[in-house]
Amino acid sequence: MNAPQVAMLSGNRLHLHHGPIDLIIWAEGTEVARAYAQAVARFEGLLAELCSELDALRNPVPQPLQGPIAQRMAAAVAPFRPAFVTPMAAVAGAVADTILAAMCHGTGLARAYVNNGGDIAVHLTPDQSLTTAIAAPGQARLVLRHNLPARGIATSGRGGRSFSRGIADAVTVVARTAAMADAAATMIANAVDLPGHPAITRQPARALQADSDLGDILVTTALGPLTQGEIAQALSNGEAAARAFAATGLIAGAALFLHSQCRTLGDLSLEKEHALV
Repeated sequence: MNAPQVAMLSGNRLHLHHGPIDLIIWAEGTEVARAYAQAVARFEGLLAELCSELDALRNPVPQPLQGPIAQRMAAAVAPFRPAFVTPMAAVAGAVADTILAAMCHGTGLARAYVNNGGDIAVHLTPDQSLTTAIAAPGQARLVLRHNLPARGIATSGRGGRSFSRGIADAVTVVARTAAMADAAATMIANAVDLPGHPAITRQPARALQADSDLGDILVTTALGPLTQGEIAQALSNGEAAARAFAATGLIAGAALFLHSQCRTLGDLSLEKEHALV
């Protein structure tokens, strides 16, 4: 396993990379240098920590877990059971949450984010906000504000970094933490679907990636033409799942995108502003 890579980017951003983990970090306020040093220190050994419990993290049946990130992942997915879900559905968000917590410990940051491939943990002090671009048609911008509880953003969907059981182009979720947003985005993107539709091509996840935590579950590999009515029905299916999660406090808001159509709900402010992230 190669050593972690650390680099400074333009805009006083910190880049941390190791294996599949790729973080872009930014902060402003007092003690930014100390916050970045704490992020680098926590990043050391993080991948090995996760790999040591990988078999348990890929298991849909809850397993005893030792590491704090593994436990954070398990806690994030637990409310979505009994539907099929493994802690891996929250891995990117949980890593972002962990590094952000390390950065903020004992420092005077006004704003900060940790962006793990689009799953983002955010720190805001009173009267602060953060604007970020999201993976959606039209270059939409999502705004998080201190007076609202959401501090995590995550996006899932067909063609993303992970397999999806649904057909959404993208589902972006805001929640209390990035780990919760990550898990919820996965589940909502799975629900944006038209089961049995002939335009949807699926394969067992294991056939595409031998060690996938989804095993023999079918995942979407291609999508043919859909009518406007079919697009609307698929989004309605996903919206129903999102509203159920919002009603129980699991998410603060969501935006669902499929082709030319979009659905939004909850505390999710989409604007056309310059994005920091």
